[in-house]
Amino acid sequence: MDTSCHGHTDSSASSSHVARQSSSSSLEEDDLLFGDLVDLPVEITERRPTCSRCCRPEKVCLCPFLPPHPLDVSTTLYIVQHPAEESRVLRTVPLLAACLAPGKCRVLVGRRFSEEKNPELAAVCRDSRTLILYPGSGAQNLEELNEDFSKTEHNVIIIDGTWSQAKDMFLRNSLLHLPKQVQLNSAPSSQYVIRTQPTNMCLSTLECAAVTLSIMEKKQTIIEVLLRPLQALCSFQLQHGAQVHHSKEHLLKNGMYDKPMPKNKRKIKRMEKLITNQKI
Repeated sequence: MDTSCHGHTDSSASSSHVARQSSSSSLEEDDLLFGDLVDLPVEITERRPTCSRCCRPEKVCLCPFLPPHPLDVSTTLYIVQHPAEESRVLRTVPLLAACLAPGKCRVLVGRRFSEEKNPELAAVCRDSRTLILYPGSGAQNLEELNEDFSKTEHNVIIIDGTWSQAKDMFLRNSLLHLPKQVQLNSAPSSQYVIRTQPTNMCLSTLECAAVTLSIMEKKQTIIEVLLRPLQALCSFQLQHGAQVHHSKEHLLKNGMYDKPMPKNKRKIKRMEKLITNQKI
């Protein structure tokens, strides 16, 4: 038993010694390899130069389509933006901000907002001169408000995100329920044809802002000025392979919706409402 035990111990010691030698050799080889790698030149991938005004790559800069001088409007826009919108390439909010005078388009990014974390937004929401643009049964048509917006400066909050994101943000943020809720009743069809919308009545954030400002500032030309860069953006994308995106409502009504229909009952009801032109 003792011999067997000692024999086992000696064998282990020998194996351990060999393992250490092998490990040491392996480490030396690794050091040599990594040393060679360290000496290799580092390839730096540079981002495309971006225009500081329109936030587009310089090669596709849209500044020629922006107003020569930023529009000086009395209304201040507060864009409450879902974080996912920040990473989208074809965003409209940077174009909107570039068209307006400094400070007239303020962007607040997040999903949840509170008095403590967002005192600026909380103060704006409690201001009697603030409106929030969000459609629904509790919303008044902006065009029909008996209010002279020229007498005092107003604020308008617009939620920037997909329909489901905007709905979630509105429902879960009590601050957004404080301002007077308004909606657009006579908005034109969207010209943002490179992105799919739920219905024919849905507009991009830039388009909503353009129509809203034209009503509140009583200047119809604002729509033309603000939509010019959006039209240029869509035209450029279509020339370089993008396809016209019809709304889900249009696709469903014309039998062109080629994706599998949802199995969730709530989603099926939404699809049915789109076909029958009901509000979602």
